[in-house]
Parts: sequence; C-alpha cells; structure tokens
Amino acid sequence: MALALLIGGIVMWVVDAVFTRPRTMDMEEMTLPQAIWIGAAQILSAVFPGTSRSMSTIAAGQVAGLSRPAALEFSFFLSMPTMVVATGFDFLKTVMPRHHEADIAPLTMNAHQWIVLVIGFVVSFFVALVVVAWFMNWVRERGICAVCSLRIVLGIGLLTLLARGMM
Repeated sequence: MALALLIGGIVMWVVDAVFTRPRTMDMEEMTLPQAIWIGAAQILSAVFPGTSRSMSTIAAGQVAGLSRPAALEFSFFLSMPTMVVATGFDFLKTVMPRHHEADIAPLTMNAHQWIVLVIGFVVSFFVALVVVAWFMNWVRERGICAVCSLRIVLGIGLLTLLARGMM
C-alpha cells in the first residue's frame, strides 16, 4: 500500500503536469472511447492493492484528453452507482445472511433502530454531497498537486515505518 500511495501520487503529479491541453472541456462532450479507456483504468486499479479508484479515473480521464474538472466530475459520477450497489449488497447480506455465513447473524432491529439508521443515512448523504461539492471546487481552483503531495508524503512515511520495523 505504501508503494501504491507513492507511485500513485507521482503518476497523478506527472499526468497533471504533462496533460495540460485537454480536447474535452466538459464531461458531457466525452466520447465513447474516452469512457472505455477510463473504465479500463478503473478496472486495472482494482488489481493493485492500495490504488485509488478515483485517482486512476481522474488520471485516465486527463490522459484521454478530458480537462481536470471534467475528469474529476466524471470520477464522482462514476462512483455513485458503484457505492449504491456495494452498500446495498452489504446491507442485504446483513439483513438476510445465508446459512453458510455463520459469522454474520441475521439483523434484528426494532422501529427506533430503523429510524436511527434512516436518519444517519440521510445525514451522511447530505454531508457527502457538501464535501464532494467543496472538494471539486477546491481542486478546480487549486489543482490536484496537494493531493499528490499528500499521497507521496504518506507513501514515504509508511515506507519509513516499514523500514524501521524490519531493522
């Protein structure tokens, strides 16, 4: 994971520096080959542990000719159905576990607990919307280099901790 953070930060930085002349300024102008390329990069990101799905999507979008804001917007829109399906699947596994999944007991909740769950879901949804909107505006104005730097520093920090632990 430390190497994925470090390499991912460097890749993001290089892509952001090299691919500065986008052909596609808005997400709505994206072509099918661009979308396929971005999807393929997202699939490849799942193969390497610690690789950020959003980082690979944004970098692939910029390589495919999307502007940084368009790649960022597409990355967030692409994550929505993925998160809904993954969360729904986990919820269904919890509510209706199969008999061979002995480590998960069936979920039994009373009305109060369901209300608390729904309130938590709604509040989390709106907080996430606000944070995503803020982050997208922040990256549009300042660029992605701060995120790249954070990944590089974390990667170096983890590698340092690992090296100290092995000595």
